[in-house]
Amino acid sequence: MDVSLEEASRQLEQAIHDARVSFDCIALGDLDRAHTNAITARAGLDAAENAIRAALDARTAEESAEEPAEDAAP
Repeated sequence: MDVSLEEASRQLEQAIHDARVSFDCIALGDLDRAHTNAITARAGLDAAENAIRAALDARTAEESAEEPAEDAAP
C-alpha cells in the first residue's frame, strides 16, 4: 500500500475515534470537549482527503506517463 494511503487510513481511524468521543461527550453534557473532538475529527478527515487526493494525482500522472503519445509514430 502506498505510504500516503496508509496515512489516509490512519487519519480516518483517528477521525472515527474523535467523532465517537465527541458523540459521547455530547451525551454527557461536556460540550467543550465535544467541540474540541469534533474539530480534531474534521481535521483528520481533511488530512485523509488530502492524502487520498495526492495518491489519485500520483496514479493519474503514472498512467499518463505510461500511455504512448498520440502523435508518436507506431
